[in-house]
Amino acid sequence: MTDLTIGIVGGGQLARMMNEAATPLGLRVRLLAEAPQTSAAQVVPATTVGDYADEATVLAFADHVDAVTFDHEHVPTALLARLEAAGTPVRPGPAALEFAQDKAAMRARLSAMGIPCPAWRVVSTPDALADFATDVGWPVIAKTSRGGYDGKGVWKVPGPDGVEEPFTALTHALGPTERHTDADGPAPDVVILAEEFVPFTRELSVLVARRPGGQAVVYPVTETVQRDGICHATTTPAPGLSPERAAAIEALGVRIAEELGVVGILAVELMERPTGEVVVNELAMRPHNTGHWSIEGAVTSQFENHVRAVADLPLGSTALRAPAAVMTNVLGGTNPDLVGSLSRVLADPDVRVHLYGKGVKPGRKVGHVTVLDADVEEARRRARAAAAVLEGERA
Repeated sequence: MTDLTIGIVGGGQLARMMNEAATPLGLRVRLLAEAPQTSAAQVVPATTVGDYADEATVLAFADHVDAVTFDHEHVPTALLARLEAAGTPVRPGPAALEFAQDKAAMRARLSAMGIPCPAWRVVSTPDALADFATDVGWPVIAKTSRGGYDGKGVWKVPGPDGVEEPFTALTHALGPTERHTDADGPAPDVVILAEEFVPFTRELSVLVARRPGGQAVVYPVTETVQRDGICHATTTPAPGLSPERAAAIEALGVRIAEELGVVGILAVELMERPTGEVVVNELAMRPHNTGHWSIEGAVTSQFENHVRAVADLPLGSTALRAPAAVMTNVLGGTNPDLVGSLSRVLADPDVRVHLYGKGVKPGRKVGHVTVLDADVEEARRRARAAAAVLEGERA
């Protein structure tokens, strides 16, 4: 295998970090980006700017790569199937990716596998949503089956007066990445998924990397802190999780990856009930925000294991490099000059900073910081302090 080229569809920070992981391995990267100055386009010389939903653009891009993978999950699966039929390996393939794109399909498949999920139902009218809530109790969660990210396309419906809102939203486009929407509203395959409201004690995540032939490795379970649907911080390994519970969650992630045929990284987001039981919340089939800690905190990062899997190379160790790894996202705040703040942040020599080359906008993910420490609370304190400087709280 010489001069193997991985094609990445999507120009965000995940593609940027995939490129960083591919370079030491001698793997070439080509990028299909939405715009010339996206996060990854700034650092990948072989960048094509084009529409990931345009068949001619994607097929032409694939002519120059040995395998295709993704920074996001929005490429239509029918287009990916045509890529596969033309002989380009697509990793993960469209058959697997469907369960990351369509929440209703994901719930149906996981339930058929016996994987623990919240109580759920596809509902077609406000009255049907109210009937579901009568069965499981208020409040309930309503989601669009396709599209939505960082809390968008998700509603907590507190009572009968709120059942109209999710259906009203179906008449409007959800955002710039939802190619299934148009001026007349969403395509017919977008439905409302109703779920029980889970009074979870915390959220967890487990990441699995899997090769085409089936070799799989799993990362330690991570505790995540979400606010308004956005990941703010992670702690790995998840504190207070017994070895038996951690092993069971890791086995759950591996089983899902195997049965869905995922190639690359699978992220399984979970909610932990007060009883200690977990239910699956979401799936992602790409490197994931809850695994960013692994760049410094694991022997092999999620990004390196993803590109290894896409290139069908042996996977690396997921062992921890320190007793605790804490990652805190840097969200756009009052500080417009992130680089100008580095002298203060890096005064702590153990803080590792990753900036994504994005313009600062309120609430936008513009970077992350990671701290490794023997003391988890000390790691959290230092990571929060570093992120606060970059966000402007102490600027």
